[in-house]
Amino acid sequence: MNSYREKRRGVVVVTGASAGLGRSIARTFAQNGYDVSLLARGVDGLKGAQKEIEAMGRKAVYFEVDVADAQAVENAAAKTEEQLGPIDVWVNNAMNSVFSPIKEMEPEDYKRVTDVTYLGQVYGTLSALKRMLPRDKGKIVLVGSALAYRGIPLQSAYCGAKHAIQGFFDSLRTELMHDKSKVQVTMVQLPAMNTTQFGFVKSRLPNKPKPMGKIYQPEVAAEAILYAAEHDRREINVGWPTLQAIVGNKIAPWYADYVLAKNGYEGQQTDEPEDPNRKNNLWEPLPGDHGAHGTFGDQATDFSPQLWVSLHRKEILSTAAAVSAILLLGKWLKG
Repeated sequence: MNSYREKRRGVVVVTGASAGLGRSIARTFAQNGYDVSLLARGVDGLKGAQKEIEAMGRKAVYFEVDVADAQAVENAAAKTEEQLGPIDVWVNNAMNSVFSPIKEMEPEDYKRVTDVTYLGQVYGTLSALKRMLPRDKGKIVLVGSALAYRGIPLQSAYCGAKHAIQGFFDSLRTELMHDKSKVQVTMVQLPAMNTTQFGFVKSRLPNKPKPMGKIYQPEVAAEAILYAAEHDRREINVGWPTLQAIVGNKIAPWYADYVLAKNGYEGQQTDEPEDPNRKNNLWEPLPGDHGAHGTFGDQATDFSPQLWVSLHRKEILSTAAAVSAILLLGKWLKG
């Protein structure tokens, strides 16, 4: 992570901030000088996040909010500005999901995942725009996924919601450009991560769910989201698997169909049987402070070479240009 900066850099709102990636995002922004407004349903996790941020010397407020409730999100935005000041960055991160074959899904499953994972980002964006547009400044970060481009089996509701966010993002970005607004929006596409969601989400699978493919610690994504908040980049892909999935699906979606049909079921389940009566957070938060990390830490990496290159591409190109110039000059001097 970046080193802590004492100078206040602004105010950030993070949705889904009580646990998982949202918890890591909140910490990362606080470590880099931001006061943080924490939005989520789980009050235990919200209180824990607030204590962590205040221990870093930053201000933190929390609001017990279900992002599927547009008025609740708007109220939290208003109270944030009353207590912390103008919102500089809004990170739409809150999500939920259901692991299940489509044939076993219920209509209310789709509605709930869509209301939280898609409309929650829409409502957050509307509240952010209401404040940022009159000031003609601010940054909105939409947290996406490789699954915003490539759907996979057993997560149809989540994949559909992430696809919807991608379409919403395209519309929003072009409208801001048309209006010549200085408010910026970026979407960060994520890989599989070691977060708490796999023990939280509703599941109809016979075995416990797990992240599919290479797994990253949430701090990797949190750093990318901080970068997105401070730079004008259209999209940021986190991790080689994310880039591979997005580009590969554009080139040969039929091949992705074949691979996922063959490997997508086993690839998203451990060998441990799931308790069919396990509690989930689809409708209500699970009590307790669960932190940022899930149970796959021994399989997760805390560094992405692909992301490092992406975030430092200007420096890399400048260095490459300087080296090329030196080599050409040397060749010229030798005659």
